[in-house]
Amino acid sequence: MTNNKPLNSFIITRYINEEAYGGLILIAAAIAAIVWANSSFYDFYTYLWYDLQVGFAFGDFNMITSLHYWINDGLMAMFFFMVGLEIKREVMNGELSSLKKASMPIAAAVGGMLIPAVIYSVIVFQNPEFLDGWGVPMATDIAFALGLLAMLGKKVNINLKIFLTALAIADDLGAVMVIAFFYTDSINYTDLMIGGFFLIILVIANLSGIRRTVFYAVVGFVGVWLAFFFSGVHATIAGVLIAFTIPARTKINEFEYIKRMTSCLMEFKKVEPNNSVLLTEKQAHLITEIEDLNNKAHTPLQKLEHALHPFTTYFILPVFALSNAGVHITGSIGNMLIHPISLGIIGGLVLGKFLGISFFARLMVWLKISKLPEGVSWQQIYGVSFLAGIGFTMSIFISELAFKDPSHKEIAKVGIMAASLLSATIGMLWLSLGSKKAQADN
Repeated sequence: MTNNKPLNSFIITRYINEEAYGGLILIAAAIAAIVWANSSFYDFYTYLWYDLQVGFAFGDFNMITSLHYWINDGLMAMFFFMVGLEIKREVMNGELSSLKKASMPIAAAVGGMLIPAVIYSVIVFQNPEFLDGWGVPMATDIAFALGLLAMLGKKVNINLKIFLTALAIADDLGAVMVIAFFYTDSINYTDLMIGGFFLIILVIANLSGIRRTVFYAVVGFVGVWLAFFFSGVHATIAGVLIAFTIPARTKINEFEYIKRMTSCLMEFKKVEPNNSVLLTEKQAHLITEIEDLNNKAHTPLQKLEHALHPFTTYFILPVFALSNAGVHITGSIGNMLIHPISLGIIGGLVLGKFLGISFFARLMVWLKISKLPEGVSWQQIYGVSFLAGIGFTMSIFISELAFKDPSHKEIAKVGIMAASLLSATIGMLWLSLGSKKAQADN
């Protein structure tokens, strides 16, 4: 299919709007979790998410575990599958599809991961037992960030939102690699090879022209996800790898589609109506042909992304927040905030994200590898750099993998929430004041 700029703009706008609304729901879920975990119903909170065992077993095959585990390894695998679809789409025909388009957001994402990790490591250097948390401040929560950016309405250019989206998607890819290479404990290579075997089957199916999503769902879940689940490699990685195998090609090109669709519509127009609520046999045949044409002109990747994006945004992420953000404060919150883990996360997310993203973006422009998005100023890039310090969902997810001690996990979550709140406040004030100043100058 040829590139259609207005259509692409519509798709991007729809995507951003869904993320924005999802971000607001995510905020509500996080607040509800914190209130719930510090209320008289705290015992029920821990029972529901951590003590209640659900699943199934057949002989020695046991898949019974806590609801919290199912959410973090099952539902979040679906979320990472969605991330994989987004990455593949952006690389094939989006903001990451060419060096000119991709260089700035990718470089900014790399800077926004490296500098926070360095700052965290420097702050906790005197406490080696906390060093495993270096990956926590590397992540950006795209739903949260876009949700807040949407509150500014037309004060911010659509290209700034696109830049933040591309940055966050590149950041997600980095987070996936960090989880795969650094937060995997022990690996069962037999199970991993089985998962690899089924992945090869999916790749061959793609190359052979198999387009039925049911096939990829069954082989992906039964073969790849279960194998990764038992291999020791985090099951969410399977979600991303499966997404990369989903077909992203149409069966007919744009010109053939228009020609055949026009022919069908002309034929439908010529059919004599039967003055009934039922279609004539000819009309039914033509509509079936049109449906087949639409299917051939659409890619399985885009159909899946279109269908799953609302589900992951409005259900999976809020459920994850509800089950993971419930920090039960038993001691002094002040002491938790000044703990090295918390300070490292706050320093990494608030200061590290700002420095890393803005410096690396500046470097790309200075080297003339890329240029600022049209209608976007450096002041706005700085504001977005602060908003990218909202780590929330992804940071909490990585903290669950990074720390074994439950008290360290709680401290990390306090640090993540404090950093996200601080980054959100600074970013929104920066962008709001910058917009007013720009309007005054005009």
